[in-house]
Amino acid sequence: MSLAKRTKSFSARFSAEVVDLLDARSERLGQSKARVAERLIEEGLRIEELPGIVFRSGPTGRRAGIAGGPDVWEIARDLKGVAGEGATDPIETVARISGLDRGIVELAASYYAAYPDDIDERIRMNEQAAER
Repeated sequence: MSLAKRTKSFSARFSAEVVDLLDARSERLGQSKARVAERLIEEGLRIEELPGIVFRSGPTGRRAGIAGGPDVWEIARDLKGVAGEGATDPIETVARISGLDRGIVELAASYYAAYPDDIDERIRMNEQAAER
């Protein structure tokens, strides 16, 4: 998500309870309400699009993961690796090697196909950290 995004505004009305929760979360994170709301809406849309995806916070920011499983970038990295080695069925190969259910690997592959820039950035960050 390193590229600047084009912005567009819209007006919305939320219940007082939701706004209070947003205020509290914004204050706790030290981020604007608009930024927190945008992140939560974006993540919610992605979760709805690909059930089984969750978002986790960590020292390097938020990242997509599989509910009860690894981060999406880890599976995508492995898929790219076995594909580069010529695996005829990278999903099956990663499922077999990792011990993950094929459905989990397919979900990670679907997320990667939909949001490759986010996942490639996370893979790059991990490679850079490993080099240090």
